[in-house]
Amino acid sequence: MFDSFSFLCISTHFKGNDFLKSLKLAGNKVYLLTHRQLQHRPWAWDSIDNTFYLEEKYDGSLDLQATILSMSYVMRTRRIDRIVALDDVDVETAAALREHFRIPGMGQSTSRHFRDKLAMRIKAIEAGIAVPAFSSLFNDNDLFVFAQKVKFPCVVKPRFNTSAFSVKKVNNAAELWEVVHHLGEHRPDYLVEQFRAGTVYHVDALGMHGHIIFSRCSEYLEAPFDVVLSSGIFRSAILPFGSEEEQILTQLNDKILKTFGMQYSALHSEYIKDAETGELLFLDTETIVGGVHTAEMVEASSGINLWHEWAMVETAVAWGIPYQLPSLHYNYAGMLTAPTRQRLPNVLLFEDPEIYWKMDEDFQVGLIVQSPERARVLELLDKYRKQIAQYTQRRQV
Repeated sequence: MFDSFSFLCISTHFKGNDFLKSLKLAGNKVYLLTHRQLQHRPWAWDSIDNTFYLEEKYDGSLDLQATILSMSYVMRTRRIDRIVALDDVDVETAAALREHFRIPGMGQSTSRHFRDKLAMRIKAIEAGIAVPAFSSLFNDNDLFVFAQKVKFPCVVKPRFNTSAFSVKKVNNAAELWEVVHHLGEHRPDYLVEQFRAGTVYHVDALGMHGHIIFSRCSEYLEAPFDVVLSSGIFRSAILPFGSEEEQILTQLNDKILKTFGMQYSALHSEYIKDAETGELLFLDTETIVGGVHTAEMVEASSGINLWHEWAMVETAVAWGIPYQLPSLHYNYAGMLTAPTRQRLPNVLLFEDPEIYWKMDEDFQVGLIVQSPERARVLELLDKYRKQIAQYTQRRQV
């Protein structure tokens, strides 16, 4: 048994300080692998034993082979026992490093189920999990058959990029072929999927030993696709506890974890309830803590800090010791965020006692509310949505 375990944490965005702090407090050595341009950000430096930097190509993209070579020199004098990706774009890098250095954890084949939207859909179908109709863009005849059978509109989306700015909505076969043509040599990196209108949910969870040990189910009050494309106001709220929707989503999320082969991690998954058929469809899953301050909303609802508990799960698995989830709270919580044109937006209009958290970021405004009553959460989110919309319109005049 080692005196301590060494974790290499990969993050190409400034995030995960709570994870780094918790790993260190648990008695681990903590190494950070990130971009050089992030070296001046306020990382939890007191919790980081050493920092290394990703190697890049001339165009700024990751040079994986050079990074592997660079880390091989690091490992001549330092032992690395575990590798953790703190952002979804880092999952593949972490898997490649694990494979090369034979470090325990999720390998490249399994990691594709949590990064590659095409792999996700194929794996889900194999397990009998419903997904929107889709097709790869590899073969012209397959795409022609799909376009003849599917009911438009559809969306062409990247297999690995999570940004809705990269998604193209097409209303007929002609538009589909035009978009595919303009993709050129990048065509294999995309897929096409039937657009299904409906209510979108997200489930934020922790998994250990192949089972979900904690989760909170939430509803996007506006579809994320519409919010991003219109630069609008993003809102989400915890679903009613014990509701049929929560129970179905919880069961489906556990099936996703087992089907995709994830053994232990944080997990953020998205589903949609089709407005026409009422069918619940799987959309996406990631082995990370959800973004857009989802972690803060989950903590307001449950008392569980996902970053901290994820670090405790990783530590327990590495050390081979038991893990005990803290006692849970059952509050309702909701989140609202929106872009602004001001560097320091006026947040003094947020004064209700139910406010749990306020955003402190440039060109962003946001908050999280907490209440024992879900109706009150929805009431406050609607109130602040209107206030922010009016505030933004006045500033633009």
